[in-house]
Amino acid sequence: MTEKVRKRVYVMDKLVAKEITNAQAAELLGLSIRQIKRIKKEMQKKGVRAFGHGNAGRKPKHALDQSTVERIIELAQTDLKGANCTHMAELMAEHFGISVSPRTVQRVLKKAGIAIASRRAPRRRRMRERKLQLGILIQCDASPHNWLEGRGPKMSLHGLIDDATGAILGLYFRPQEDIIGYLNVFWQMFETHGIPLSIYSDRHTMFFSSRKDKLSIEEELQGKQVNLTQIGRILGELHIIHIPASSPQAKGRIERLWGTLQGRLPIEMRLAGINTIEQANKFLPGYIPRYNTRFAVPPAEETLAFRPLTPDLDLDTILTIREPRKALGGSIISYHNTKFQLHDEKDRVVGLAKRDPVLLLTHIDGSISALYKGKHYSLAEFHSSPVIQASTPAVTIESKPMRTQWKPPDNHPWKRASYEYQQRIQQARNAVKDQNNKDAGFPLAAT
Repeated sequence: MTEKVRKRVYVMDKLVAKEITNAQAAELLGLSIRQIKRIKKEMQKKGVRAFGHGNAGRKPKHALDQSTVERIIELAQTDLKGANCTHMAELMAEHFGISVSPRTVQRVLKKAGIAIASRRAPRRRRMRERKLQLGILIQCDASPHNWLEGRGPKMSLHGLIDDATGAILGLYFRPQEDIIGYLNVFWQMFETHGIPLSIYSDRHTMFFSSRKDKLSIEEELQGKQVNLTQIGRILGELHIIHIPASSPQAKGRIERLWGTLQGRLPIEMRLAGINTIEQANKFLPGYIPRYNTRFAVPPAEETLAFRPLTPDLDLDTILTIREPRKALGGSIISYHNTKFQLHDEKDRVVGLAKRDPVLLLTHIDGSISALYKGKHYSLAEFHSSPVIQASTPAVTIESKPMRTQWKPPDNHPWKRASYEYQQRIQQARNAVKDQNNKDAGFPLAAT
């Protein structure tokens, strides 16, 4: 019994005992005289129960049945483990046919003693106003994370988000952050929406070259101020303004996107049975519209800032990795230790002068082609060693005896001259020896 009810019982007991009047009871309880008379009448019929609520002890009609409560607790510990209450309520309605509010989920789990995923209160910062139109400013970034929760390899999610609406314009998984991931999300945005006015990114070397002061003479003559990366060259060809962010907080909208996706997307992919990067990329096109319906906001102005693609803009040519090469002798170019020749549409070899400049294009799907004098050509691998036909008869070569070193005969002039020279030396030595013996009194040696 609450203190309020106790006070009413005490005052009404005084009233029934005629110790106080109706007016005094009304003043003490803060009620009207009419209400005092009604309560007194009820008290005389029901006693103290007249002071309690009529539904006290009854189960509310909107209360959850025990089977639903147990199912919510089971899902929170198995399939929906790690989801916050809002996301859990959405997934229960979508996949399990349980329609409850996030507050109900929170109340059930709290009563069951289950820890609820919660986010730390954000730090208060001055928020930059959103752009007015869709397509004025696009933020791009990549997020490495254990997206498959250990069921598959770790991946990095590349993404684009519109600043005016918060809508996702492209998502793509890669094993790590790389240029192919960004080319894929650019392709998604260009094909679906068009060309934006500007792109906002961090200062990664994929976006801005660190070799600012190392321009070649040819590049200086062309009027270049700084070296362009592959992405910088692509944005330059499409006349998109490229803005560098000075800190992660500067591009806070896409940073908050990663926080939302890291809390939601792994659970969604777990329910869909996704275990590979290929399956994950096939899942994303269906997930992006659902995310935008749930979280995107309408722009302040309905006019779009996107420019449409014109027929002269070939995405398959623009969204490539370009590497310059010089032609070798015999119309050959070398690429990654492999020799190639350019072929036209009729599969004829294109003649190249030595040191002719050729651009090699690596496309999003990994294929390569060549750009020479503004025209596209396919590449065919060149084999320098000719292929020997099996039907060609083998040529038999007779073996010749090994040539021995020639020695001059004894009567050869070279040998005779040497022999006579040696004889004269020997005779001189014998004469000296005889003279020495004669002086010493020894007999002379026979000659």
